[in-house]
Amino acid sequence: MIGLISYFAFFLTVALIFGIVTLGLDLQWGKTGIFNAGVVGFYAIGAYGFAILTAPASPAFLGNFGLPWAVGIFGAMLISAFAALLVGLATIRLRDDYLSVASFGIAITIQLIVTNWQPMTGGTMGIGQLPNPTRGLFEVRLWNGIAYLGLVATVLALVCYALARMTRSPWGRVLRAMREDEPAARTLGKNTVAFRLQCFVIGSTLMGLGGALYASFTGFVSPADFLPIVTFLVWTMLIVGGSGNALGALLGAILVWGIWSMLGAAIARFMPVGLQAQAGAVQAMFIGIVLVLVLLFRPRGLVGEAPTTSRTSR
Repeated sequence: MIGLISYFAFFLTVALIFGIVTLGLDLQWGKTGIFNAGVVGFYAIGAYGFAILTAPASPAFLGNFGLPWAVGIFGAMLISAFAALLVGLATIRLRDDYLSVASFGIAITIQLIVTNWQPMTGGTMGIGQLPNPTRGLFEVRLWNGIAYLGLVATVLALVCYALARMTRSPWGRVLRAMREDEPAARTLGKNTVAFRLQCFVIGSTLMGLGGALYASFTGFVSPADFLPIVTFLVWTMLIVGGSGNALGALLGAILVWGIWSMLGAAIARFMPVGLQAQAGAVQAMFIGIVLVLVLLFRPRGLVGEAPTTSRTSR
């Protein structure tokens, strides 16, 4: 029973972290129509930013400053925001396919950097011994996991509250106007490029926050955690749950991560040992099938915006 509760806490912690990342993507795509195919890049920047700032000092690394956990979290968000600002200034004027290709290329570049810049990122060996404020807080390990789950849930609640206030403000209404008819928004005197850039930076900062929380949770980061499949998963979470709706983004994150985790467990249990090396491909295939079915039969997702404001006809 304790093992089951421990696994559920682990599962829900990762799902809520992905929920924060999906909310960042929802702000970009669901509220503004920015097609970001480089989600995993900003997720990795947040994770490595946190690791470099907080890992214990080591002569083998240029970073590893051993800073407190909270400093690492906010520092990772600032690093992600700065990276998003640089990327946004270079790409935000691109539209649709061009922006998706550019953002995907940037994500691949980030992965290559973290893989090869060994003095700073540890290369393929990664960085370990990352701080977790709840680790060792209780004698029973289960309670430490539940405490971190509570911490992530609190951060998620604050993110949801902040996004709700922002999207209901005049700033948020401009985003929706841009998404529906950007030329019309420009004719009303709105600087749409500036608004798109602001939205891109804020959404990418949330992706970096998710990466930092994940790095703290696992206590270790390596390039293997930030493969392009992560972008595919986050997009699937948003589409399955429904873009333009925070509840949809969170529901999609929990459901898709649940499917992914159950597939992994089923493969490990029932697939022949010789074929288990293909587990990742099987998981991706099934997630792809889920995505196609949702697009065919429920294009707005499980909890999407009302049909009057959706973009399903676009």
